[in-house]
Amino acid sequence: MPELPEVETVVRDLNQCGLIHATIKAARVNWARTIAEPSARAFSIRINGQKIVSITRRGKYIVIRLSKDTLLIHLRMTGRFVIADPHEPHSPYERVVLVLSTGKQLRYVDTRKFGRWFLMENPELHLNKLGIEPLGPEFTPSALKAILSKRSRSLKPLLLDQAVFAGIGNIYADEALWEAKLHPLARSDRLSDSEMRALYQAIPKVLRQGVELQGTTLGRGKLNFYRLDGTQGKHQSFLKAYRRTGEACPRCGTAIERIVVAQRSTHLCPKCQRLPT
Repeated sequence: MPELPEVETVVRDLNQCGLIHATIKAARVNWARTIAEPSARAFSIRINGQKIVSITRRGKYIVIRLSKDTLLIHLRMTGRFVIADPHEPHSPYERVVLVLSTGKQLRYVDTRKFGRWFLMENPELHLNKLGIEPLGPEFTPSALKAILSKRSRSLKPLLLDQAVFAGIGNIYADEALWEAKLHPLARSDRLSDSEMRALYQAIPKVLRQGVELQGTTLGRGKLNFYRLDGTQGKHQSFLKAYRRTGEACPRCGTAIERIVVAQRSTHLCPKCQRLPT
């Protein structure tokens, strides 16, 4: 958390805040380990004077193209951004502050310090390690069939593997498997053609719904996902399986169950999502 829809929501919010074409006048790093590459000192020197050209997403990464380099940001569990005036109070959890030519500051707040920033000349060296984009044109029935048939893995861990599917996390894996009526432990290379088609339709469906509803906010604590303006996402009200243990399956009425798959909390309908024998 956050996953593809939450990261896409942040990217869209950032694009609407006047950051494009702004020049970075200075950078303050308050927690050196947030900067994964290069060193925090080198980062502050190198990013100074660079202009923000574009802000996009690849998997769970925010991709900020600068005039010379590219900044990759992985929010991990609790990373978020704040656009602030210089005189506004600072959070004790601010890890990086970018001072902009617009007079604003882009502040990165990360309570648990898990988020990482990479300032790279050639970001493809990092991004090419990621798998297929589930909302990209390369995600086709034949591409999915090749992925599934060439691997003998349980579906849930496979969906969570960022080297295979870029951007899918625990929430949307559970939702996609519920939508496709597939058990999380079903073997990828044993799916029928109809089951593969169901999964092909389910994955982009649940991700697009998450994007349209501005992400999933699970609770009201500060560690949950929030948009740039501090508002919550709306997708949590439309979840079918994730964190609905004991509630009625929206499709058949059977109580949703929780199991553990690959050390991850997993939610399913035992009637709709039967494990093949």
